Amino acid sequence: MIHDAILYNKLGEGRVECVACARRCKIPSGSHGFCFVRKNVEGKLKLATYGTVNAMQVDPIEKKPFNHFYPGTYVFGIGTSSCNWGCQFCQNHNISKEREITGMDISAEEIIDLAIREKTQGMAFTYNEPTIFMEYALDVAKLAHRRGLYTVFVTNGYMTPEAVSEMKGHIDAAVVDFKGNGEEKFSNKYEVVQSCEPIKEAMLAMKSAGIHTEMTDLIIPKAGESLEACDSLTRWISENLGPDAPIQFTAFHPDYKMLDYPATSYEVLKKHYDVARRNGLNYVYIGNVPGNKYENTYCPGCGKRVIEREGLYLKGHSLDERNRCGSCGYQIPVTGTFARHIKYRSIESIY
Repeated sequence: MIHDAILYNKLGEGRVECVACARRCKIPSGSHGFCFVRKNVEGKLKLATYGTVNAMQVDPIEKKPFNHFYPGTYVFGIGTSSCNWGCQFCQNHNISKEREITGMDISAEEIIDLAIREKTQGMAFTYNEPTIFMEYALDVAKLAHRRGLYTVFVTNGYMTPEAVSEMKGHIDAAVVDFKGNGEEKFSNKYEVVQSCEPIKEAMLAMKSAGIHTEMTDLIIPKAGESLEACDSLTRWISENLGPDAPIQFTAFHPDYKMLDYPATSYEVLKKHYDVARRNGLNYVYIGNVPGNKYENTYCPGCGKRVIEREGLYLKGHSLDERNRCGSCGYQIPVTGTFARHIKYRSIESIY
């Protein structure tokens, strides 16, 4: 449904500048931004997907993937239509590439009622880029906090400082999905993004806003697997976000317009892991390779495994009540509490 947007500036002559994402689209009356869903209606910016949900699902927080935020808990995830990027490898292209608004209209109150009914501990804005439906996400997040749920963004991070300012106090955590190590020639060719520098600016703003931030980096063979770019990115993370900032290198599986590219091998991911560790990052993971040892968390103090995972699930941990290593007492940075009872639960598609 159509709803007033909050993230925009008026430019005169009926034009507006959208300041939700870093494209900062300048939109004449009657037109829309790159994402298609933020539209100029008679000189006012409107969100055309407010409350129109295209995907709902209960997921373990580890699927998002968060490794240091409320481990073992479950989130109620929602997504809408479209995206502010043009990734040729998108695995949610059935909703993110739509230029037609589809889905089910559902209010923020109804969403939270569903999340409570499904016995989840948090609310996730995911599946497509949540920055483009920021107004709806914030309204849902505010109600989530009132009902005792945490809130998370799964995002490409291509947002403005103005958007992060609106998130402050309402969004508890974000996982920022880099692709191809954030290399410019990769983002130009495969994502229709001129530069990934705004992502770094957004992460610094999130840090200042007190938003727990983790990162993933999708490694695509023959396109985005440069170890030099990985070195540059992980050095920046270590120097600006700190050595405890978690990052997961994830395997690519062919999809959408890149079906002729191979899946990422474990060996390639391990090379990226090694670069990040050499650059001082303490919590580096390998994802989308079930059963590998780097799904787990290891103590930087003594090297012991302190959090054990299997695929999308938490299996157990050896931390004390203050999240200190049970062997040497090293403080492991975990935001929030572990699930009281760690258990497997079938992943449910609600819609």
